[in-house]
Amino acid sequence: MKKIILTAPLLLLFFAACTKSADPIKVTELKAGEYEPAEWAKNYPLEHEGWEATANPTPAGKSYYKKGWDTDGKIYDKLSEFPYMPLLFAGWGFGIEYNEPRGHMHMLGDVLDVDPSRRKAGGVCLTCKTPYAQELQAKHGKDYFSKPFDQVHALIPKNHQKLGVACISCHDESDMSLKLKNEFTLVKALKDMGVDTARLSSQDMRSLVCAQCHVTYVVRKDKDMKSDSVFFPWQNSKYGHISIEDIIKRIKSDPAHLEWTQAVTGFKLGFLRHPEFELFSNESTHWKAGLACSDCHMPYTRSGSKKISDHRVMSPLKKDMKACIQCHTQGKDWLLERVKAIQDRTASLQLRAGYATAAAAKLFERAHAAQKSGKKLDQAVYGKAKDYYEEAFYRVTFIGAENSMGFHNPTETLRVLGDAAYFAGKSEGLLRQLLAQAGAPAPARLDLELGKYLENRGQKKLGFDKTVEFKDPFRNQEKF
Repeated sequence: MKKIILTAPLLLLFFAACTKSADPIKVTELKAGEYEPAEWAKNYPLEHEGWEATANPTPAGKSYYKKGWDTDGKIYDKLSEFPYMPLLFAGWGFGIEYNEPRGHMHMLGDVLDVDPSRRKAGGVCLTCKTPYAQELQAKHGKDYFSKPFDQVHALIPKNHQKLGVACISCHDESDMSLKLKNEFTLVKALKDMGVDTARLSSQDMRSLVCAQCHVTYVVRKDKDMKSDSVFFPWQNSKYGHISIEDIIKRIKSDPAHLEWTQAVTGFKLGFLRHPEFELFSNESTHWKAGLACSDCHMPYTRSGSKKISDHRVMSPLKKDMKACIQCHTQGKDWLLERVKAIQDRTASLQLRAGYATAAAAKLFERAHAAQKSGKKLDQAVYGKAKDYYEEAFYRVTFIGAENSMGFHNPTETLRVLGDAAYFAGKSEGLLRQLLAQAGAPAPARLDLELGKYLENRGQKKLGFDKTVEFKDPFRNQEKF
């Protein structure tokens, strides 16, 4: 009998052939543009099961901050957690109701349940909340942005009017490869930065599918303050370095980017929302190490003999740091302490910067009252104070809206908050000088009247877990 001798290369090929994971057995062929997750579940039941689990409350007691939708069954009111926010956001829907986020399955339902003031921008509010956004925008053009929210929402098939992110939001139905669905937002923003979207790596895509929603954005307004488009303010930036300075510069470049009027100051301002991708991708340690969002939030898990990406997307803290332990050998307890230390420092500096910015806002309120009573203000000093104030406001809002409490990029977070506190302090100093020169000096200890803004924010009141503690001596003080 003739012997078969396997050389080293042949052995490797033989081993690979024997150990190659079998492709999923397709029960059905998905039709092009299939939105219904139940159809995808026929081929990918385990992934679908994880996605459905995002509707469930997450394990309680795992996260010190960002509790979100824990098994205690409460929705956490962000305005109560950070009492400076109702003051800064007065005059805006976020100043009425602003909650910590829940799981992906709730993303559109939460928009429907939140105070109606949050939907006043119109159909544009659906952009990051429904997989139908690209289709609706392509079909209806400007009407998608400007028509009332309820009218545009009614265009979604009735059985999917509470459907948030779904399989089709991230995957190609023909082969399950990752794809970028929202061409009018993310794809356009990447091209604006000179990114060739045809040459993106699979690891890039494992972050960018998340960046379709976990980003900040600008809703442009026409002369009647109707929404006419939406874009990510990355035009002054480079991939891997989207800085807060470039974002602010873009917002301030055009009055059409100023979406609302702040009640305390009377200033027209832009706004920043959940910039997770911008903060993480801005040269953070994990980004530079080559990690993607999915590595930490959708780690591989085993179900029987199968290895899949965990589609119950949540913080690694909620999963006992299993994603982190794959690289960090120090163990769960050590890692938890590191996370808590980073988040404690962020919360402390965020509160200080937030209160400092709120103090500057209250001084503008005094300056406007003095001017109304006939006092003359030095306009050059006033203009500089306003510029400093806006720089502080955008920075403190940027970190306040970002959902990692600084962990996605600790170094950049503390830099941004430190600059926010600096600009707020500069604004306060100039305003005190201005008021003193006008004969209307402000008291050394300024009353922020936080209770007034926290309590007077509409009829809808939400429960707040008073056991949440922030290690900051200024947290509940009315005077600053």
